[in-house]
Amino acid sequence: MSSEELRAIELLRRVPYGRVATSMRALPFLAVARHIVVNGRVLLRTHAGFNHHQACNGSVVAYGADNFNSGAADMWSVQFTGTAEVFEPSHAELELFGRGPHSVDGELFEPVHMRIEPQFVTVHTLNGAPERRFEYAL
Repeated sequence: MSSEELRAIELLRRVPYGRVATSMRALPFLAVARHIVVNGRVLLRTHAGFNHHQACNGSVVAYGADNFNSGAADMWSVQFTGTAEVFEPSHAELELFGRGPHSVDGELFEPVHMRIEPQFVTVHTLNGAPERRFEYAL
């Protein structure tokens, strides 16, 4: 594994959630996912009720996570691109994921798991980013 890939995995382990991106019926979409990293693979848990896993399974996807809302002056984002496949996690992997949410958009959470073996990995950093202040014009 390259030093950039190792750095990306280290950063990814610092946050529990990210976004998986692919297309569904020729339209792009992003879906939130819980992730863990096992043996250099990115493992995802999403809500089966949206059927996003069906669009991802066997397709090239991008998975990204960041620390943009952490308040840190040094911000980063990572992106992993590779083919996703639905799989059944081991008991040990399920423990790493931890407890899932109770519901998603008012529906009982039904987990589905996907595995991405990254083909391309990107890390971007923003060092010394100014504090964000939100101002609203009326």
